[in-house]
Amino acid sequence: MAETGVENKSLGDDIGDIQEAPRYSCSLAGAYASTLGVYGAVPILHSGGGCGVAQLFGQFYTAGECAPGVQGGTGTPCTSLVEQHVIFGGEDRLRKLIKSTTELMDGSLFVVITGCVPALIGDDVESVVREFKADTKNKIPIIYVNAAGFSGNTYHGYELFFNAVIDQYLVPLKKKKRTINIFGVVPFQHVFWKGDLEILKNTFAKIGVEANIIFTEFSGPEKLKRIPAAELNLVLNPWLGHSIVQRLEETFGTPYIAFPSVPVGSKQTTALLGIVAEKLGIPEKKVKDVVAAEERKAYRNVEYFGDALIIGMPHSYTAVVADSATAIGVTKYIANEVGYLPDITIITDNPPEEKRPEILRELSDNIDCVIKPEIFFESDTHKIRQLLKGRSFLVLLASSLEKYITNEFNDALHLSVSFPINDRMIIDHSYAGYRGGITLMEDIITKFTGPL
Repeated sequence: MAETGVENKSLGDDIGDIQEAPRYSCSLAGAYASTLGVYGAVPILHSGGGCGVAQLFGQFYTAGECAPGVQGGTGTPCTSLVEQHVIFGGEDRLRKLIKSTTELMDGSLFVVITGCVPALIGDDVESVVREFKADTKNKIPIIYVNAAGFSGNTYHGYELFFNAVIDQYLVPLKKKKRTINIFGVVPFQHVFWKGDLEILKNTFAKIGVEANIIFTEFSGPEKLKRIPAAELNLVLNPWLGHSIVQRLEETFGTPYIAFPSVPVGSKQTTALLGIVAEKLGIPEKKVKDVVAAEERKAYRNVEYFGDALIIGMPHSYTAVVADSATAIGVTKYIANEVGYLPDITIITDNPPEEKRPEILRELSDNIDCVIKPEIFFESDTHKIRQLLKGRSFLVLLASSLEKYITNEFNDALHLSVSFPINDRMIIDHSYAGYRGGITLMEDIITKFTGPL
C-alpha cells in the first residue's frame, strides 16, 4: 500500500506541475455551489463575467448533467468586472448590483461571493455589504464570502461559505434535543448530494432524530439559522468540514462527531446510527428495532442479485477513483458486503497531509478482506491513467473521465460514481443508507447482465 501520492513516484513523463483535468474547481465554485444548494439564497458574484459561466460547465453540468437552478449559471447576478475596475476599483459597481438584485430577485438570503480580481485590487466588500445590513428600512439579509479562486479548491470554498454563515448570519439559540446538523457533503461536487441527504434525513427520523440537512430544503436560509439549535453536529467526511464543526463547537458549544463517509449499505449505516444514538441518548431498543427491520429488508433484496453476481462477475478485482469520502464508502461496501477484491483506490480530492494517515487506516484496517487496496492520492487525470495501467481489475468505479479509456485496462466494466460525471444524469439517485448498496449493485450488474 502506498502511503503517499503518485507525485512521489516516477511515471516516465515530464508533466511537471501542470494538472490535466483535476477533479474539482476553485474556491469561488465551492462557495457558489453551496449558496445554490440553499434554496432561497441568491448568489451575487463580484468577479469577472467568465467566472460564473465557467462553473456552469465545469461544476454544475459535470455533476451528473444537473442544471444549477434559476439563480445559477446565466441567471446569477454578476458585476462582470473588466479592466477599468481593476484600475479604479469595483466597489461602486457592486453597490449598484446589490441594490438592483435585492429589488428584482426574490430571496431570503443574499450571498456576495468575491473572486480573484477584487481580492487582488483590494475592494472593501465588507464595507459595501455593511451598508445594506445597516439599511433598517429594507432589512436586507446579506452576507459576503471572500472566495478568491486562487485561495483553494471547491472544498475550500464550501468551508469558506459556512465560515461566513457562522460569522455573519448565526446567533445563539436554545438547543433542541435529538436534532443534528449534517456537514461534509458539498452540493454538486458530491454528485449524489440531493439523494444522499434526503435518505439520511429519513433514516435518522426512524430512530427519532431530526436531521437538519440544510441543502435541498425549501426553507434553506431558515435551516441555516437553525444550525446553533442542534444538539449535535455530524460531519460525513474524513477531513472536509471538520474545521466547520470545530468552529461551531467553539462558538455555540455544540459537540460533534466525524464519520468517514456517507454510509453505503447496511453495515456502514448501522454503525453510523449506533454512534449517533449513543451520543444523543436514544434508547438502545428503539435503535435495534429499526436496524433489525431495515437490515432484514436490505438483505432480502440482496438475494435478488445473487445469481447475476455469482454467475456473472464474482469476486472481481476492483479499482476505485474518487474523492476520499466516496472512495471510503464505496470501497468498504464492495469489499465487506459484496466480496469484490479491492485492487487499487485513488483519492482525488487532495486531502491535507495530516489527514492522509487516517484515510489510509480507514481503507486498510476497516477492509474485511484478505486483499487490501493499494492507495494513491492523485488528482491529475493523466497520472491517474498511468496508475491504472497494467493492473488486473475488472470493475472500475470512477469518474466519467475514465469511461473511454477502459480498453487500456482489460476492457474493465466502468461505472461513474464520482465527480466529474457527464455520462449519466443524476437527480436524486443515491448509494446512501440501507438500500444504497443495492442500488450501487444494480448499476454495476446492469452493465454486464443478460440471460443467465
